[in-house]
Amino acid sequence: MKQTDPLLSIHELSLVRGQRAILDNITLEIEPGEIVTIVGPNGAGKTTLLREALGLLAATSGKVIKQSGVRVGYMPQRLHLDQTLPLTVERFLRLTKRYSGELCLPCLQEVGAEKLCNARIQELSGGELQRVLLARALMGNPELLVLDEPIQGVDIHGQAELYRLLTELRDRRGCAILMVSHDLHLVMASTDRVVCLNHHVCCTGSPESVANNPAFLHLFGAKVVESLAFYSHSTTHRHQH
Repeated sequence: MKQTDPLLSIHELSLVRGQRAILDNITLEIEPGEIVTIVGPNGAGKTTLLREALGLLAATSGKVIKQSGVRVGYMPQRLHLDQTLPLTVERFLRLTKRYSGELCLPCLQEVGAEKLCNARIQELSGGELQRVLLARALMGNPELLVLDEPIQGVDIHGQAELYRLLTELRDRRGCAILMVSHDLHLVMASTDRVVCLNHHVCCTGSPESVANNPAFLHLFGAKVVESLAFYSHSTTHRHQH
């Protein structure tokens, strides 16, 4: 395939449950090396769209096409573990039997969590756990990282650090990132493209263009939009493939 072919193509995807349209005619493409963030109100279908894209849910209509052989790493929104289970971070990562256990430490180092190798995973802070889950998603050397609320349970300082880390990973590895987020302030400074979702795609484009779109203003309100501080997202970075 040509290098410019999308890693992931979602075409006219719909999901109906009962009489309710959870997703309505979604069309979206993820290009190599770009960061795409899905934003929208609670209940807008953001996590459902990620699960559809990963093939974890069956759509009512439409299709999802992945580039042949594309490697995908997934970071879930939550991790449910038995609190009494004696599980260290290293043992948790080694449960991913598809990948060599030798990748555990290098991936932890890459996300700045190597000191957590022997820590009990149930005792990690929110930010530490998210870094460990990110390390797990990196173990397959993904070309596409799919992240569902990567800053869940992370304090404001940790959120900024995590978004900075995601940009560094993209620049270093050349992978694309598709993520869901609620934090408009940090997202708008850390993404190439924003998709505003409310069961359908209300608008999509650069952070600056989306923030001026009437559909975005309607969903989030003028006061929220006015408070957003935009930092020009670099368009001169080089994606390594």
